[in-house]
Amino acid sequence: MSNCSLRLLREIDATLVARLVGSQFPHWSGLPITAAEPNGWDNRTFRLGPELLVRLPSADRYAAQVRKEHRWLPVLAPPLPLPIPVPVAMGEPGEGYPWNWSVYQWLDGTPASAARIVDLSEFAVVLASFLACLQKIDPTEGPPPGPHNFFRGGPLETYDAETRKAITTVQGMINAELATEVWETALGATWHGGPVWVHGDVAAGNLLLRDGRLAAVIDFGCSGVGDPACDLVIAWTFLSGQSREAFRVALPLDAGTWARGRGWALWKALITFAGNLQADQAAAATARRVIDEVLDEHVHTV
Repeated sequence: MSNCSLRLLREIDATLVARLVGSQFPHWSGLPITAAEPNGWDNRTFRLGPELLVRLPSADRYAAQVRKEHRWLPVLAPPLPLPIPVPVAMGEPGEGYPWNWSVYQWLDGTPASAARIVDLSEFAVVLASFLACLQKIDPTEGPPPGPHNFFRGGPLETYDAETRKAITTVQGMINAELATEVWETALGATWHGGPVWVHGDVAAGNLLLRDGRLAAVIDFGCSGVGDPACDLVIAWTFLSGQSREAFRVALPLDAGTWARGRGWALWKALITFAGNLQADQAAAATARRVIDEVLDEHVHTV
């Protein structure tokens, strides 16, 4: 992230939100504003009274997602089995803030963690059912992969050079030969189906729990229409063993799609591991665990 973006991120605070809301939506100006926890990085989130939240992109590369979400979330919500964000209003640039921003209904819940989940296999099946329903929604005119969603739903070749560079960087710390095999297997498993809706960022932080069960799915900024393999990454980043198998069985996807999902998980884990060896040891350790999960699962699948 550039110094300019970092400076802007620090300046997105409750005071700015109060100015924006007061100038553009004065009927909400009396509501208390507090930073949500967790607050997010791609977008900064604030509670606006008890029933609303304000969400502001933190950098230009996330700004196009605002209009996309306002256009498509009302279309996606009705057939889905779990709540998703409901746009209430879209703000304009102002008060020194350069992009559109959103007001949504507040969704109660806590970000998913294994310790809070009553039954991880049940959680996996419910999530798989949600994704299967999402994939059945008419994709006509839906946004294809592109910069707006970092090419989620697009071909893995987009990240081929980046992945191979990361493998070279960490080759003394991982099984580089096996990682290359996993990556090339994913590249070779071409998607032959038509485009379907994808969430694009199925991660624990975007899955809300209530009473230990999956209750809502949030953050559709990386959504679009394309290859559903990108939505399988959570199988290696969060699930394992029986819960991973339950997730796989519950999804109507072929072995090639699973292999591409493994590729998506490996790409992200590799670049995170390589990029944080010095900067963030905790992030590097988490990414290394995912790499190990991907490689091990590949060995036991082929």
